[in-house]
Amino acid sequence: MSHPLDRAVWNALTTRLSSFATPESDTRAVRIDPEVGVFLSAADASPQSRARLSELARLHPGAGLVERADGPMADVLPDGIAVARRINLVQMTAGALTPSKAPTIAFETLTAADAPAMLALATLTRPGPFRSRTRELGPFVGIRRDGELVAMAGRRLRVDGFTELSGVCTHPDHRGQGYAAALSRAVVGEILASGEAAFLHAFADHPATIAFYQSLGFEVRAPMVYTILAD
Repeated sequence: MSHPLDRAVWNALTTRLSSFATPESDTRAVRIDPEVGVFLSAADASPQSRARLSELARLHPGAGLVERADGPMADVLPDGIAVARRINLVQMTAGALTPSKAPTIAFETLTAADAPAMLALATLTRPGPFRSRTRELGPFVGIRRDGELVAMAGRRLRVDGFTELSGVCTHPDHRGQGYAAALSRAVVGEILASGEAAFLHAFADHPATIAFYQSLGFEVRAPMVYTILAD
């Protein structure tokens, strides 16, 4: 049996995050609400699943698929939809945090009132797909300076035994202050306290980012590929 993280999108949208799937999703393919995210996934490589995948891709343009790069679903894509880009990722997991001597940094839990600021920060820093209602996958936490949201981190995909750390970003004018580490530790600490392990996806060609997460206690688990479909 495959690991639940090998197909994190499919497993999340058909179980713990099924309430975020579009009404047209079914047992053959699922698409997350476009206001929440970009994810699209098929049940398997059968012609029926692939046909449904293609229908959902046409119905909700601009979708993205995340699959294990060396797995059987890596090249199961919608028919008749152009691929805008394919990006290599690494999936990382953590069952414990490394010790930290960094000073405590105050943060707060973000609310619906913070949605515009969260979207603006994510649009500026591009930590990954972030839409107007992505915050609903959270909770997210953030740091303010002079009333401005300058850093945040939160949760995204949830599968059996694992919750994803996501949306980690810091405004360019406020980097180097330890904000990303502090917020990541806060979110991961809560995930671990709940009895689950944490996971995340990082760009494979960003060694500094991978090293940063390794310093927190994450280890590379598997190669993944993120396929962005044309609008």
